[in-house]
Amino acid sequence: MQLDDRSLDIIFREAHTHSNWLDKPVSDELLHQIYDLMKWAPTSANSCPGRFVFVRSAEAKQRLLPAMAPGNVEKTRAAPVTVIVGYDLEFYEKLPKLYPPADARSWYVGNQPLIDKTAFRNGTLQGAYLLIAARALGLDAGPMSGFDNEKVDKEFFAGTRVKSNFVINLGYGDSSKLFSRNPRLPFEEAAQIL
Repeated sequence: MQLDDRSLDIIFREAHTHSNWLDKPVSDELLHQIYDLMKWAPTSANSCPGRFVFVRSAEAKQRLLPAMAPGNVEKTRAAPVTVIVGYDLEFYEKLPKLYPPADARSWYVGNQPLIDKTAFRNGTLQGAYLLIAARALGLDAGPMSGFDNEKVDKEFFAGTRVKSNFVINLGYGDSSKLFSRNPRLPFEEAAQIL
């Protein structure tokens, strides 16, 4: 079974990175639906290290804005929701529940390089899955890396082993303010079949 062309357009081909937002709220229910959809996508040994903070209230936005790069402040302020995509460096503590076929926790305990790589790689995947789930459920997205990770971690993840990776503005984008689509590399410049 394959998605139809319209679905593929929504998720990939016609989806743009949005910077301008309509004044239309995003409900708690929709945020739960996004998470409940993306959580089924694969990670290494079902490690699920992604951690997500949905910043929506004006008070929470005021905590986030000082960490944003100057060019990202207004688009973040205007977005109905900004998701801080993080990764938990203690993800392996949940592996007895998430991966019961083996003692996967023992693969990571004491192996900080493996912990770091696994958490970052799979947390990044989960952030991408969240973006795709949001698009699939009717929202527009504006992912960004232009912010001070240390400030975000201190403000939102203090006292935890969670680190921020990137942020995604979510909402209903103002399509009248989109730029023309930038080109992408053709298969021959980016991929090979061996």
